[in-house]
Parts: sequence; structure tokens; C-alpha cells
Amino acid sequence: METAKPKNETVAPQPVKGGLVAYLQVDGAMKAAEFYKKAFGAEMAGYHPPDEQGRTMHAHVYINGSSLMLSDAYPDHGYPHEKPQAFTVLLPLASDDIDAWWKRAVDAGMEVTLDLQVMFWGDRYGQLRDPFGVSWAMNAPVNG
Repeated sequence: METAKPKNETVAPQPVKGGLVAYLQVDGAMKAAEFYKKAFGAEMAGYHPPDEQGRTMHAHVYINGSSLMLSDAYPDHGYPHEKPQAFTVLLPLASDDIDAWWKRAVDAGMEVTLDLQVMFWGDRYGQLRDPFGVSWAMNAPVNG
């Protein structure tokens, strides 16, 4: 996967969207941001330039009207890389959007871990895993 090289400058911070914001540590924050553009139509809201080792301490993207923050690991500063576990990032969607969102994510390379289906609570729901090990779920009401 080709990743656009960020300029060696800090992009001005943009407003944070959403009442609760996930901040994910991944192995390759800028690569993840580029992947999320393909998988979820993410828009880059801002980032700090990579350091001498190619690590990005902060990237901010917008997905589905909310903010998502990303960072590389910094073991030399007490933040070692840890495999994502025990959480799922949820994308609540309108009923007429979920199929397009699902297809785009799968076409981008997301691994389906639970097929999109009508669940016992009445919504369409499915789970995917991205190449960075992060679990994602999509949920939409069956009747709009």
C-alpha cells in the first residue's frame, strides 16, 4: 500500500468532533490514516510530522462526522506498541448507508470477522478487522 509522505510541518489543529473520541496507538499512524481514507472515507484533520524514526506522535482524522486520533508507539518514552485488544470501534450508520460503507471497507482490505446481518436486537450489524489489528463494527437500524 502506497502512503503519501506527509510534509515536514505540523498541520494546524482542527476542531474535535464528537463527545467521545478514540485515540488509537497503531504501528504506522500515517499508514493507518491513509488506509482509513480508503476504507471509511476519512478526511485528514491534522497531524504532527514524523520524527527521525518515521513515527507520528499525533494524527487526527474525521470519520462519519466524528474524530479519531492516531499515534505510533514510543517505547523510548514509556509507550510500547501493544496489540489492540478488548475493544471495538463502532460506526453507527443510517440504514441506507451501511451496505456502501461495508463494501468500501471490505474492498479496501478489511477482514470480515462477523458477517453483516440482522441481529437479535433488530439492527444490521457486522464486525471487521483492519490491517493494524483494530476491530471495527458497523450498526444500522433495519427500518431507517
